[in-house]
Amino acid sequence: MRVLLLSYGSRGDIEPMLGLAAELRAVGVEVQVCAPPDFAELLDGAGLPLVPLGPSIREMATKAVTAAKPAPAKNLPQRAAEIFAATYDSVRAVAGGCDAVVATGLIPAAAAGRAVAEELGIPYAFVSYFPTYLPSPHHPPLVWPGRPVPPDVTDNRVRWDLNAENLNELFGEAINTHRKTVGLPPVDNVRDHVLTDRPWLAADATLGPWLRPADLGVVQTGAWIRPDERPLPADLEEFLDAGAPPVFVGFGSMPLRDAQDVTRAAVEAVRAQGRRVLLSRGWADLALIDDADDCFAVGEVNQQALFGRVAAVVHHGGAGTTTTAARAGTPQVVVPQMADQPYWAGRVAELGIGAAHDGPAPTAESLSAALKTALTPEIRAQATAMAGTVRADGAAVAAKLLLDMISEEGPSASA
Repeated sequence: MRVLLLSYGSRGDIEPMLGLAAELRAVGVEVQVCAPPDFAELLDGAGLPLVPLGPSIREMATKAVTAAKPAPAKNLPQRAAEIFAATYDSVRAVAGGCDAVVATGLIPAAAAGRAVAEELGIPYAFVSYFPTYLPSPHHPPLVWPGRPVPPDVTDNRVRWDLNAENLNELFGEAINTHRKTVGLPPVDNVRDHVLTDRPWLAADATLGPWLRPADLGVVQTGAWIRPDERPLPADLEEFLDAGAPPVFVGFGSMPLRDAQDVTRAAVEAVRAQGRRVLLSRGWADLALIDDADDCFAVGEVNQQALFGRVAAVVHHGGAGTTTTAARAGTPQVVVPQMADQPYWAGRVAELGIGAAHDGPAPTAESLSAALKTALTPEIRAQATAMAGTVRADGAAVAAKLLLDMISEEGPSASA
């Protein structure tokens, strides 16, 4: 049996797929991963072959963040056509003999994955890592660039109807033009076509619950967590052992427009709380601001092993980082930048396991205030108590779900 996992997105989109891949391989399933070329080393470390999709996602994200002005929304349809075509060609070249396709990430890329599944007559599933990507009367949709929701529209179902219209306008022509060239019929609703009427939600039910009743038959599997047994580097161990637990500061695969300013604000805020600082370089290339021995910078490390040994985690609010910190029982300060991150910031604050920073650009004063809240004994106690409720079996649940789908639905199951 062979399964193709597809994502054109950031590290937060790829990492959970590796958790699912590990569960599938444990029961003898061959796994092929299609992802941006940025993650070749990551997949190689997991022993998985990579079929690279499109240009570097890091380069695209960095250009978008550091540009003097945002790219006009009119460029999105052209980029969608390019992403769909490139993804389709890469996936179609390796999908022969596959029994299912699981996709996430950008809409045009996932649409290409579904097109290949349709051609081959195999099951297709879409996975979201956070609830608010999926239509629901309980929350509004994400706002697409250049497509703001009119302020007088407050009903969530109406907002989701507008969301479907926007996605059709942005991506419909590109997707349907290419579908026609490979002999597939057009789709009327791009969003619903990509998501399907039974999408998977790979988020912990306590951290990111799917509220019912809802229109979609969402299947919440729990978060997909990749087993990570890597030891921490010796120099990091030495730093951790040299004093009280530091505060971790990192923004994962988020480039930052003013990275040095953010770094300086973070270091000053942590020092204001009498704590040492552990900087994670990430895609923002965070760097030490001086040579004081209370700060240390790291690259790629095992966060599952690290987060239980720090006083707090200051981060961007990606689903994976939020879940890892919650499992460790470590207080969090979320400084959301985009997409799902405001959602996770809100959940961290609502659950009482940390603080949500107001806005993406912290100052030393604003971040110090958020840290002061997160470092209280009450927050620490709540984070510790909640750690035991965060489940780690989501990838195993999803693997069984996928195998059952292949067994029960068989050919022509991507409809």
